[in-house]
Amino acid sequence: MSEQVRGAVVPPRLSGTVRVVGSGLLGASIGHALRAKGVDVVLTDASPAQLRLAIDYGAGRPEREDDRPVLTVVSVPPDVTADVIQSELDRYPDAVVTDVASVKLEPFRVLQERGVDLTRYIGSHPLAGRERGGAISARADLFVGRPWVVCRDDQTRPADLALVEALALDVGAMPLEMTPEEHDRSVALTSHVPQVVASLLAGRFASADEGALRLAGQGVRDTTRIAASAPELWVQILGANAQPVVEVLDALAGDLREVADALRDPAAPGARRAVADAIRQGNEGVERLPGKHGQNRRYEQLVVMVDDTAGQLGRLFGELGELGVNVEDLRLEHSPGAQFGLAEISVAPAALRGAITGLQERGWRIAGTTND
Repeated sequence: MSEQVRGAVVPPRLSGTVRVVGSGLLGASIGHALRAKGVDVVLTDASPAQLRLAIDYGAGRPEREDDRPVLTVVSVPPDVTADVIQSELDRYPDAVVTDVASVKLEPFRVLQERGVDLTRYIGSHPLAGRERGGAISARADLFVGRPWVVCRDDQTRPADLALVEALALDVGAMPLEMTPEEHDRSVALTSHVPQVVASLLAGRFASADEGALRLAGQGVRDTTRIAASAPELWVQILGANAQPVVEVLDALAGDLREVADALRDPAAPGARRAVADAIRQGNEGVERLPGKHGQNRRYEQLVVMVDDTAGQLGRLFGELGELGVNVEDLRLEHSPGAQFGLAEISVAPAALRGAITGLQERGWRIAGTTND
């Protein structure tokens, strides 16, 4: 089956068999995405139960003795990634091997130290995931619009690089080239440290008074969402990328100490400025984060009160569509004990006023906007 885009038939860039080792969330999602485009996907996993589940869900087929993959994708836990890469390079001498581990330098160094010929190996990493893992959580659109880092080196052959980039493009991702060092420093800041911070903050709730937790709103849920991640996996990830993570954590700890010291005596000279500077710097950092589709485009928000009854959210989207307003992003918040929710809708700045006027004319209650 080929992809239908704007009326044109776009065949998959990959041809031949793709072997996926590891049928958890990422491996099975790659399988679903490639099979949706008609690519032959072979799945294998150290866990027979996990493998059967992924195959039952349609992520790929079992391996056969006569398989001759053109590309092998290693999607296993970080502590065995290097071992599996080496095994796959030995088993299929004509296949290019990539992996999707979230740390790139550690397995590369390990394989170099073992003297493994890495000519056919190209490390890569899709910046996509979910809090829940396993084949049951896999989805074909997991990588759509997400960055997919490809780590080439001076031994990488152009045809092999094109194969890994074709994988990223076929699953809907955006390939980006980085060195392993650049990648690991980048994910330390944007992925690994946020996981630690979210987990430490959420950990304060474990012994908190029940009454305090009843006051938790969407802000605290947003900042701690990733704290639901699996500890076993993150012990491996953080251990493999320890030094870059420590550097960011040390700098963050210094920032926390400055704010804590200022708040010990908020009336002291300079204390308010220290706090304000910390908040302002956060504003500047958020402004630098890319928006939808990786664009540096800013949106306006309006908050709509939505009755907690069936069909109301669908009606809201339908009427925004009638008004010609595209919803760029959405966040829902439910107030404890209230019979309504708050839908924070991001729209293009030029569409904000028309959206507010049009919704109010249709009886919707606007609770606020970014212009308030």
